[in-house]
Amino acid sequence: MGLRLAAAKATGAVLTFGLHDVLRRPAANMPGKIALYVDPHLIGDLRGKLRRGSVVVVGTNGKTSTTNLLADALVCAGQGVICNRTGANLDSGIATALLQQPTADWGVFESDELWLAKVTPGLQPTYVLLLNLFRDQLDRCGEIDRIQESIVGALAASPSTVLLYNADDPLCAIIAEKVPNASVAFGIDEDLGLAQNTVADAQMCQRCEGMVAYEWRQYGQLGKYRCPSCGFERPTLAVAARAVSLGAQEASFDAVALDGTGDEAVRLRTAQPSPYVAYNLLAAWSAARRMGVGAEAFQRAVDEFDPQNGRLQSYAVKGRPVLLNLAKNPTGFNQNLKIIERDQGPKAVALFLNDREADGRDVSWIWDIDFEELASQEGCLVFAGGTRAHDMQVRLKYAGVEAAIVSGIEEVFATLDAPGCPLDGRAAVYAIANYTALPPVHEALGRLAEPGEGAPLGEEPGQATSPSREAAGEVAGRPLRGPDESDGEPVVIAHLFPDLLNLYGDGGNVRVLEQRLRWRGIPVEVRAARHGDPIDLEGVDLVFLGGGPDREQKLASEDLMGLRDDLARFVAADGPVLAICGGYQVLGRRWLLGEEEVEGLGILPMETRRPGTSADRLIGDVALRSPLAKRPVIGYENHAGRTYLDEGAAPFGAVASGKGGNDDQSKADGARFRNVVGTYLHGPLLAKNPEVADWLVQRALERRSGRTGATAPQLQPLDDSAEAAANEAMAHRLGVA
Repeated sequence: MGLRLAAAKATGAVLTFGLHDVLRRPAANMPGKIALYVDPHLIGDLRGKLRRGSVVVVGTNGKTSTTNLLADALVCAGQGVICNRTGANLDSGIATALLQQPTADWGVFESDELWLAKVTPGLQPTYVLLLNLFRDQLDRCGEIDRIQESIVGALAASPSTVLLYNADDPLCAIIAEKVPNASVAFGIDEDLGLAQNTVADAQMCQRCEGMVAYEWRQYGQLGKYRCPSCGFERPTLAVAARAVSLGAQEASFDAVALDGTGDEAVRLRTAQPSPYVAYNLLAAWSAARRMGVGAEAFQRAVDEFDPQNGRLQSYAVKGRPVLLNLAKNPTGFNQNLKIIERDQGPKAVALFLNDREADGRDVSWIWDIDFEELASQEGCLVFAGGTRAHDMQVRLKYAGVEAAIVSGIEEVFATLDAPGCPLDGRAAVYAIANYTALPPVHEALGRLAEPGEGAPLGEEPGQATSPSREAAGEVAGRPLRGPDESDGEPVVIAHLFPDLLNLYGDGGNVRVLEQRLRWRGIPVEVRAARHGDPIDLEGVDLVFLGGGPDREQKLASEDLMGLRDDLARFVAADGPVLAICGGYQVLGRRWLLGEEEVEGLGILPMETRRPGTSADRLIGDVALRSPLAKRPVIGYENHAGRTYLDEGAAPFGAVASGKGGNDDQSKADGARFRNVVGTYLHGPLLAKNPEVADWLVQRALERRSGRTGATAPQLQPLDDSAEAAANEAMAHRLGVA
């Protein structure tokens, strides 16, 4: 044993004892972190403790649950396991597990996607199990292609590792195509007929610049796909789920080996009837069968699986069944809403949203969640908590859901127990929280829970006397959904390329504009113009452009160049335009595409150039002082380019707090030109800034008046107390309240 390794082991042992036995604190990361300083090669030095090898589980959603299930299956099969079960998924967490646990047959480790490259060189895992890739924490992780490149590099550093991957995800399949490692594809081999959500990733083919077409889609971008342009398609499956059943209380399927390595189909079942749990189960089985686990032992592990970590964990509190789960991105949240939607009984839904470093500071992703599904649920009380509770409350308001702000899950139960609560004592409670919001909810439910298991959620539904939203789906006195009942021509909003330009929940701006018109009884029509659709701006009253990843933005810009003259005429006639981030850049003379400066539309008097390196990004919360609003204009920015306005051109606002804006010197953000507003602020921009939204609405009404001859009405005030609270909360944090 080398001196460095011996010193690292001793350091790890001392820290583990001190944290765990003396301070009574978790010892899942720190011992390994410090030991890695002592011996940077510690993971490689300790991999000899694993007699048969190791598997590393990566992916955006489901890592912790799949890792623990796979470890349990190996234990049920009589094999010894070293595992970082608590979800400490950096190299320090894996090193800690190797330091603290005795020699075993297998290592089963969860790894953060961007940290896989730090783990594989030393560990040289037998398998990497890749579950899925979704947009997640863009301020920390960046765009998905950065994560993909990191995983490709990690596999290159461990050439003998076999990649087991979800072939239903084109973002995983392209990784398997790029690496020389042996690979094994698994997937669900039939259409589950599931309702789809509004936003999905992977609209474009990553092999060429075509658009991906689906024979069927399960959820998100998972399904059976093909690119008509280059032929990229879902690979041939080696392990397939067939005869899938998603019942009220159980999901089951036949796991079939199609590569000649197995026997007849194995029927697997789980008590969680959701498609994403079925994918996790299939992934775990795809690895377990190769690691010597038989079907009986695997199913026993599934039946006994009790994670006790807040992931799909059930409780009973004062007779009420409670389900707690983690959700940290739109896809995960939408799948949780599907579980809630299946319960037709009365229920309470508590949503906890934090924006601490581990969560990602940017919470714009909540606008890509289909909370409108909650608006159709009768007898549903909704609560919002966490450091960004006000942002969640505003998002729910624009979905037609009235949510009460709570300080914690205890306040939810206090409300349910209070006299006059419309929900009876049998109503189910669903709690959904992101990363750092989960532990306090988990801890509180542990204190409140009764001994024993809760009743199955969704059984014996009672009758609620009042829904969570106002009667007939009304908020602010006007219907949110359904046909307009007002007379006159609708205000027409053109949402350009929502399939390509919606990186930061930008489409939420269109939702805000639409609803603020509806609440006032003004008819409105949103025309979504996707890539390849014909676009006619003659009958349009407001144009919206969002931002997107480089490849998607390039494709959208090519369509926009064909529309340049029409858009220039629209602007010259004082047609209002809201352009965010990349959409804002494209309106100038030049903008950035990767390392290249390319021609823009030339509509705004400005151009965008690179600051030096693409790593010099401006990221963070920002407050502006703008002539379009009395309150501070609050938003979030995440961009690399520096935009320079021509002399005399007006910015959208002056930066009052935050590091960013157009460039490093001017302390100004965006541009105002005629009735065009361009800005780097998303979140989306209009959610916390209703004054800016109404300025655009008034300009759209004036455009409609000129187009139709109708008199432009003066806007009646709305109850913007929720928006004001969200604005004030961030303004106070930024010191501009």
